[in-house]
Amino acid sequence: MASAASSSPRGHASVPAGSSPGHQPSPHAAIDVTALTTRDEFLLELGQALGGQAAIRPVDSTEAALESLKRTRRTQVLVIDADGGQLHQVRPAVEAAEKRAPHAVTVVFAPEGHEKQVAAAVKGTKVFAVLPIPVDPRKTQAIFGGVIEEAAARKADAHATEALEAEFSIGSFRVQSATVAEPPAEEGGGPSRSLLIVVAVMAALAVAAGAGWYFLRGGTSAAPTPAAPNAEIPTPLAPSAAPTAGAPPAAQPATPAATPAVEVSLVQGKVDELLEKARLAMRERHYTEPPGENALLYYRSAAAADPGNGEAHDGLGRVATVLAGRFDEAMNAGRLDEAAQSLAGLKSALPADPRIGALSARLTSAEISKALADGGVERAAALLRQAEASRAASPEQLARWRTDIARRQEDAKLQRLAGLVEERIRDGHLTDPANDSAAGYVRQLTSSAPASASTQRAQHDLSVAYLRKAHEAALARNSADEDQWLNAARSLGTTAAEIAAFQKDLAGARAKAAQADADRLAGLARDRMREGRLTDPAQDSAAYYLTQLQSGDPNNAAFGTVSRELAGKLLERARAAALAGKSAEQDLAQAQHWGADPKDVLAVRELHQSKPKPVVDLAALAAHLKQVRSVAPDYPASALQRGIAGSVLISFTVDAKGAPRDVEVVQSTPAGVFDRAAVSAVKRWRYAPMIVDGAAVEVPARTLVRFELPK
Repeated sequence: MASAASSSPRGHASVPAGSSPGHQPSPHAAIDVTALTTRDEFLLELGQALGGQAAIRPVDSTEAALESLKRTRRTQVLVIDADGGQLHQVRPAVEAAEKRAPHAVTVVFAPEGHEKQVAAAVKGTKVFAVLPIPVDPRKTQAIFGGVIEEAAARKADAHATEALEAEFSIGSFRVQSATVAEPPAEEGGGPSRSLLIVVAVMAALAVAAGAGWYFLRGGTSAAPTPAAPNAEIPTPLAPSAAPTAGAPPAAQPATPAATPAVEVSLVQGKVDELLEKARLAMRERHYTEPPGENALLYYRSAAAADPGNGEAHDGLGRVATVLAGRFDEAMNAGRLDEAAQSLAGLKSALPADPRIGALSARLTSAEISKALADGGVERAAALLRQAEASRAASPEQLARWRTDIARRQEDAKLQRLAGLVEERIRDGHLTDPANDSAAGYVRQLTSSAPASASTQRAQHDLSVAYLRKAHEAALARNSADEDQWLNAARSLGTTAAEIAAFQKDLAGARAKAAQADADRLAGLARDRMREGRLTDPAQDSAAYYLTQLQSGDPNNAAFGTVSRELAGKLLERARAAALAGKSAEQDLAQAQHWGADPKDVLAVRELHQSKPKPVVDLAALAAHLKQVRSVAPDYPASALQRGIAGSVLISFTVDAKGAPRDVEVVQSTPAGVFDRAAVSAVKRWRYAPMIVDGAAVEVPARTLVRFELPK
């Protein structure tokens, strides 16, 4: 699967989330993740995203992944890295995992842009999610909360099924064959050798049956360990210890704490010797400890060797009484682990003790209550499933726990969805993507619990976000987007009063924005007046910004003040031009437009008219014409073929816009050969307009166009 393997060596040991490949998994990880990948960088990204939630075991083939899933009894997740272009291999791997490891939850990671392709490829399977590569830590953490719950539920359901099957299986009560030491015949007669053997075998069967009852009723099962020679009868071993307390709910395993290890093995020896050792252990208060040398072990061994021995059974009763007292003391002090240890010892001493049912129910109730108080809803659910399988409580109590846990699970689900709504609103993902947006999670909340406080708060927060978007669109004058966001807010239950308040706030914001824009334009107009840029350049002058202010807010108080200032500046410039004998009509017209007093405008005109007009020598101006575009004439093909050169004298007039007009041929050599080409070229020339006294004038001009053969 995936891309080509890294050149660095890769082992197959579990990798704790957040560490490099090759390290051993954290014992506090909630789940085992088998990662089907050949890329170390993917493992590092996945580990950093999951933090302490999982122990990651890398494998590079489907078979290796399936073997990894079979080797452990912990909660299992299979992660498939679909990078590397081998997307067609994803579905076969998923189907193989569902067939051979149905308890595992499968998550597929696909390269960005290929998620839909991979989702289509695994459609119809039980793949929990398809996530993007590179790994998105926040999305991965959010999705893995549900992955852990699903994996834990599958594992717990599988364990409950196994326990129920074992409870009603005859094979569960069979014991392995073991050699029991035959007690020596005593002087003075006694039971026959064959009778003693029968009694010993029956005792062994009774002990094995009692131990089987204890383990099956306690909800645990484990394979027996091989017996050491001449030592102990093989007995079941206790499962591993419970996870560390205080872990966050998402990281807690869904299976309850394992039943504490209790010594249920037997030792060989004479009955009298065993009883003597039991009496000594009782005097030293070694009721169940240390292992291999305690009263419980010796009394049980004596009872197995001599089932009718009254002292042995009396001793087991006294040990059971001590353990029942320890149980009460531990429960009252809240030390549930010690209470579980004492209860396990009591079951070993007197498997049929009538107190066991009530004590088991009391312990289970305390464990479930503590799990719920610590926020471990999934742990409480697993304890409930164990209690249901082992019948450790009354149906009424089980029903109460079931209701409480279901309510808390629903609350946790709603809180998780509400948290996702808040996160998506912060990220700006209000409606897209559809399955990972604030709107999508609000729909889930509304579908699950429309009347809950979490749902109503999420709806309100999303409605406020919609109104904020509508506000932004309105200020940007995007009415389509404004209507879209307002309709979205209405669909969430935004009232008419709230919409009216929004419109009022929007009007105030628009007024403030308009005032701010007017102040900006007025400031720009004043700046350009100080710089002398009254009318030019066209889009960065005082007149330009004042025009913008007038079109945006003609009633703005600043407009009148600034327009009068501009009119005064224009009159000053027109008066200076008139005194210099130059025309100032353009400035006078602008001044009049911006509110100058007509009397002041007339006075400047009269001043200009009273000045004598200088005589303009148009012919002299021709020498000052500035050509801004020149087009070379086309050399006539016939003249070029015949090797003819020549010239054409052209007369024309440059108009007020700088374009030649009245273009005529004055003289040409040779006549008629180059006339048309010369006239066509001159018509396409352009000149800078000639300005005299502030006005553009027409200027007559002549030019000689030469046609020379290429050298």
